[in-house]
Amino acid sequence: MRTLFCLSFLLLASASAFAGPVYKWKDANGVTQYSESPPAGKAFETRQQTRDPGNPPAAAATDTPLAPQCVTARANLALLDGSGPVMQDTNGDGTAETALDDTQRANQRALAEAAAKAYCPQA
Repeated sequence: MRTLFCLSFLLLASASAFAGPVYKWKDANGVTQYSESPPAGKAFETRQQTRDPGNPPAAAATDTPLAPQCVTARANLALLDGSGPVMQDTNGDGTAETALDDTQRANQRALAEAAAKAYCPQA
């Protein structure tokens, strides 16, 4: 019984090491299909599977995280572009109690745009 368990475990553990390619193609309706076997008589792309969580795909490894200032600037722009009121803390107690008027909102939006330009990577 123990031998059967060990053999089953080894078989399952080795399955990810022998992961084959995945084939991608578009069917007659234009829907993208994926399969472990290539389609007959159709053009397809071959993609390798990455199952090792310790070895991420190259694209994910080269992505650089955004600076916190960039994240904040983009969040502020999204808030200022919204239709709801934007509140501010005028007395310093940590509670926002006064809504920005149109001029203040435009000024804050200009500041957020400048921060995004300074801290966010250019596309």
